[in-house]
Amino acid sequence: MHLARETVELLVQTAIACHPSDDQRGMRDREWTALRFLARANRFSRTPSALADYLGSTRAMATQIIKILEERSLVVRRPSDRDKRSVVLCVTAPGERLLAQHDPIRGVVDAVATLVTADCVKLRDSLHAILNRIDTPLPQAKAGSCRDCIFLSQGRRASEFQCRLHRAPIMAGETDLLCTSFERADSGSRPG
Repeated sequence: MHLARETVELLVQTAIACHPSDDQRGMRDREWTALRFLARANRFSRTPSALADYLGSTRAMATQIIKILEERSLVVRRPSDRDKRSVVLCVTAPGERLLAQHDPIRGVVDAVATLVTADCVKLRDSLHAILNRIDTPLPQAKAGSCRDCIFLSQGRRASEFQCRLHRAPIMAGETDLLCTSFERADSGSRPG
């Protein structure tokens, strides 16, 4: 039990390192989290309701966060190609630059990137396993990348994919994006 407690304490310290109390460019943690999610989300998950689910917040709270990001010209709303009544939230070039240069989690990301690939994969997979074993339901939606999702199927060519849930083609470059409709596939059923 000592090892488990020490490991969790290290996780907590790492989480604290992601949220420094000093200058965060005038943004709160929830705005950084929203911007970060929208920058990594696939086209099905860049909606106000998917953002609310991801944040574990109300739709009204997500709308306020979106408004703040829009006022700072970090996000814009665009009409959805799939449903003209819906909007898609797109991170602007200034939003991408802000994330690249000042994201509070950047130091932790850089530190993890120094691990050998095998250790990084073990850490990622271990964290997934821990999250899946927590008895308390997480307030936010579980999001994951298409490449690990049960709904992803491979087409005839290695670069062709399909989302069975959304009944839409997925480009190879989109398989690393986040989706809130995510359901983890077991390691034996992943395409390609």
